[in-house]
Amino acid sequence: MRVEFLFDFGSPNAWFAHRVIPAIEKRTGVPFDYVPVLLGGIFKLTNNRPPMVAFGGIRNKMDYEMLEIRRFIARHNLGQFKFNPHFPVNTLTIMRMAVAALRGGFLPAYAEAMFRAMWEDGRKMDDAEVIRATLDAAGLPADDLLTAAQAPEIKQALMNATEEAVNRGAFGIPTFFVENEIFFGKDRLRDVEEEILTRKSAA
Repeated sequence: MRVEFLFDFGSPNAWFAHRVIPAIEKRTGVPFDYVPVLLGGIFKLTNNRPPMVAFGGIRNKMDYEMLEIRRFIARHNLGQFKFNPHFPVNTLTIMRMAVAALRGGFLPAYAEAMFRAMWEDGRKMDDAEVIRATLDAAGLPADDLLTAAQAPEIKQALMNATEEAVNRGAFGIPTFFVENEIFFGKDRLRDVEEEILTRKSAA
C-alpha cells in the first residue's frame, strides 16, 4: 500500500509529524512517501488561512492550541523543538529544492536537514546564504539544488503537486493519504497508523 506524507517545511506541525513517522514505520513495516507541496499554494487554492490568523481573535483558542502542542511534545519526547524566531518563513525555494532532491533520490537526507534547520536550529531558511550554509553542513549539493530551484520544470512540478493535493482533498499541512483515504493534522497520526494496520490485516 502507499502511504503519503504531504509536507511543507514552513509548517511546525509537519516537523512534529516528521519526528513521529519513523516510529510508525517501524511498528507497521510500511514506509511513508514524502510528497513536497507548497502550503501557501494550498491556502490560496482553498481560501484557507494560517491558524494564527484564522483563530487569533477567538478567546482561549490559541491558548488551547499551545496546550495541545505541549502535550504532543511531551507524549513523543520532542524537547528539541524550537519555534522559529523568523516565522513565517517563505519556503518556496527550499520546497522547490525538495522536488529536486526527490528526483535526485536523496529527499530523506534533504528533508532531515531542512526540518532540523527550521524547527530545531531556528534558521532563516528564506535567506540564500543560510540555505547554502545549511546544505553544505549537511553534505548536500548546494550548487545543484540552488540551480534546480530556478529550473522551470522543477517550479512546474511543485505547482502540479500542490494542485493535485488540493484536488485530492487537501486544505492544509500535514496531510496524509493511506491509499486514497485522507487524514489531516499531526493529531491524526494514530488514525493513520490504525488505517495502515487495518489494511494490512485485510490483505
